[in-house]
Order: sequence, then structure tokens, then C-alpha cells
Amino acid sequence: MYPILFTFPAWVPLIGGMPITSFGVMMFLSFMVGGLTMRPIMREKGIDPERAWDVIFMAVIGGIVGGKLYYVLLNWQATAADPLGMIFSRGGMVWYGGFLGATALVVWDARRSGVPVGMTADVVAAPLALCYAVGRMGCFLVGDDWGRPTDLPWGVAFPNGSPPTTVSSIEQSFGITVDPALVETYGSVIPVHPTQLYEVALSLIFFAVLWRLRNHKHRLGWLFMLWLVLAGSERFVIEILRVKDDRFFGPLTLAQMISLGLVAVGVWGLARLRSAGGPDMARTAASGRGAARRKARRRARR
Repeated sequence: MYPILFTFPAWVPLIGGMPITSFGVMMFLSFMVGGLTMRPIMREKGIDPERAWDVIFMAVIGGIVGGKLYYVLLNWQATAADPLGMIFSRGGMVWYGGFLGATALVVWDARRSGVPVGMTADVVAAPLALCYAVGRMGCFLVGDDWGRPTDLPWGVAFPNGSPPTTVSSIEQSFGITVDPALVETYGSVIPVHPTQLYEVALSLIFFAVLWRLRNHKHRLGWLFMLWLVLAGSERFVIEILRVKDDRFFGPLTLAQMISLGLVAVGVWGLARLRSAGGPDMARTAASGRGAARRKARRRARR
């Protein structure tokens, strides 16, 4: 894998010797892809496409703060021992923490700008699936978030992963006994399920489905609720194959418990927003486009 793409030469001021990680690059590309994907959807809904970058800015800030907060709380013992080191470390970005933090700031920004929260949620649904796929590709390149040992033909070994897929790492860090037959066949570095790639593939499928349904006729927020169901279900299943050390709820991980909550909210939202009586996407979009045209005409008269 390629955890570090390159390192700045030592003579470069301020950033000399600083490594550029594949995960960091893919995170940057993830946010860029999200903004570029939101722009045409916003244009269809009568929203200024430049607002896509406002949403991305809020998502970046909320995602970094939320992801890091989740990480330091989950690893509270290490945080208590070295709080500054944990807070300012390059690693430690947890998806669900970042998602919750980004959601809070994006909702706040939508309310502040006057764009309906339900419309904002539907606008970001398909881009979210694509962003997640790009981000998980970063996890694959850096060798993080891999799965259980396997002898399947598509198993991948991460000798320089974070952590590496060595027998000692798997058994000591995660308490999983490696099959002696795998050790005999592959030695000390064991192939594992590339769960990052599983998530990439599933998220690309979700993106295609959500993009096709972006002009749905249901009430605002319905598409985002569908994304919650898809993303929550996917993550719950993938966690079964993941090597994890946070199975605080019997066989279930903390991420699985959060996934069940998201699926429940999504199913409730899908049922509620299919009911009659609320504004559907088409009417609200037409209204938004009309308001945008009137605003443009007023500017032209000035």
C-alpha cells in the first residue's frame, strides 16, 4: 500500500520534511467530489450552486471536530495519559463522529441561510455516498480499517498498514486467533478481507441509486432517509467482517449500535415522508427556481 505519497524536501520553509499521506489526499478529494456533485443538484433545485462550498466548509469543520472528539472519547484511557498527543495527532478520524459533527454544522448553516433543512438533506444524500467511497479508498491505501483473516483469492495483506496485518498484531491487538493453516501458508503477514473495498463498491452502487432518485416526488428529506437506511445497513454488515476492539455490546461494535439507530431513523423517516400533506420536492424546487429568477430580475433592474 501507499500510506505516504511523498515528503516535502527539508529545505522547504515551514513544511519541510512533512509527509503527505494517501489518506489525507483522499479526504481532500472526497470533499472536492462532494462539492462538485452537489452543484448540479442545487442548480436543479433553484439553489445557488456556490452554496455547495458553504456546505462543504461546514462539513469539513464539523467532520474534523466530530471525528476527533469521537476518537479521543472512545480511547479515553490513552487520552487521559496524553491528552495533547491524542488531540493533535494526525490520525484518529472516526467516520460516525465526523458524520454527526458535520451534520450538526450543516443543519445550522441551512437554518441560518433560509434553505429548508429537508431540501439540504436531499441535496447531500447522493454526494455523501460518493464521498464515503472516496474516503474509504484512502483507508485502503493507508492500510487501515481492514477485516478478518481470510484465504479468499481477493484477500489483501497490509505489511505496512495501520496496524499491519501481522499475526502478532491481529492476535494481541484484537484478540483474534489466526488459523495456523494461514500462518503456514502466508507466514507472519496474513491476508485479510479488504473491507474498505467492499464499502467502496457498495457506496458507489448507493450513489448510482440515489442519483437516479434525486428528483423524487416525496416530501423533502425522503432521499436522505433512504441514504441513512442504505449506509447504516451496509456498515452494520461490514462490521461483522471488520477486526475491531470496540465490541462493547456483546458481539456488536459501537459502530453497529449507531448503525442500527440510523437505520431505525431512516425507516421511520421514509414512512413519515411518504405520507400526503407536505411539500414534495418538485413543488419546492419550482418555487425555489421562481424565487431565484425574481431575485435575478431585481438585480438586473438595479
